[in-house]
Amino acid sequence: MTTPALPAPRATRARGLAAAALRQWHLHPRWAMALRGAVAAAVAWVVGIVLPQPFSDYPYYAPLGAVVATTSTVARSVRESFQAVGAIVVGALVARGVDLVLAPSALSIALVVAVAILVAGWGLLGDMGSWAVTSALFVLIIGNADKVGYMGAYIGLVLVGSLVGIGINLLFPPLPLAASDVDLDRLKDALADQLDHLADGLDSDVAPSPEEWDERRLHLGPVVDRSQRSAEQAREAAHINRRARRYAEATRAQGSQAAALGVTSSVVGDLTRLVTGWERQDLDDLAFGESLRPLVRDALRAYADAVRSTAGALAEPEALDRVRDTTERLRRAVRDVRSGADEDYFVAGATVLAIRRGVAALGEE
Repeated sequence: MTTPALPAPRATRARGLAAAALRQWHLHPRWAMALRGAVAAAVAWVVGIVLPQPFSDYPYYAPLGAVVATTSTVARSVRESFQAVGAIVVGALVARGVDLVLAPSALSIALVVAVAILVAGWGLLGDMGSWAVTSALFVLIIGNADKVGYMGAYIGLVLVGSLVGIGINLLFPPLPLAASDVDLDRLKDALADQLDHLADGLDSDVAPSPEEWDERRLHLGPVVDRSQRSAEQAREAAHINRRARRYAEATRAQGSQAAALGVTSSVVGDLTRLVTGWERQDLDDLAFGESLRPLVRDALRAYADAVRSTAGALAEPEALDRVRDTTERLRRAVRDVRSGADEDYFVAGATVLAIRRGVAALGEE
């Protein structure tokens, strides 16, 4: 007897829920990281138990290495795993060296911690240097009853756990493209909003006050930093990643977008400083004045529209053409006012150059 097909609305709803769940999974790469870490830790624990003594006496150290190897990209997991093992070896050697000259005491602990902290700053150990301190204390205190066996088991089990974690990462490599896309879109919208705020401030017969400009200045730093970190993680995740070839085009497009928005961030920062710093009520010599202010406003709004239209690294051609047209009108007006006035209108000229640089970044193939 055949199973009846789902009614069309129910089937469509099921597909929609599945697609939504998959999208949430891709948007939150930490969920996949947690699953990989849990699986790797469990496998490492089992491996630690079945190993011969003295390793099987301390199986709980294997999951530590597994967790280190599964909380980052494939390329970084290999590097950080071996750095962690190196830090553990160095810390163990520090503890054994101190143990040769001092009996376990407050003084020996203080000396071990001091030396281990110094060693933890060794560049070759990278961010894993802090493991040297943990290792030194474990070996000095917990491993005092079995000096050789404990140290070997500790180092060996962390190494085994790291290899298990690296293997899990190779089988199910992270590639957080969707999360990085979201962060880049947030950055794009934030940059366009800042340009609109600048344009709105110029949409008046008088220049805004410093307080009014402060209200229109967005805090872009956190958004920029997060998007840069996210894009860098996505680029790093593509190395030694069997999924990278399948998503090669998406990875390349995302890298191009990140580069274009990086330039755009710089341009928007420059424009914000120029406009808010030199077109203010408290200044005698304004950067634009009544004649140029509407033209700067129109150029900024056109630039904001172009930034919002960006798909990948490129903005819509029509949007870019509008920016070029409004910027060219501004450039001609600046040239005209320069010829009939003593002021050089340096800030207005710098504004034109900044917008042109932004347009070039969004219009390059």
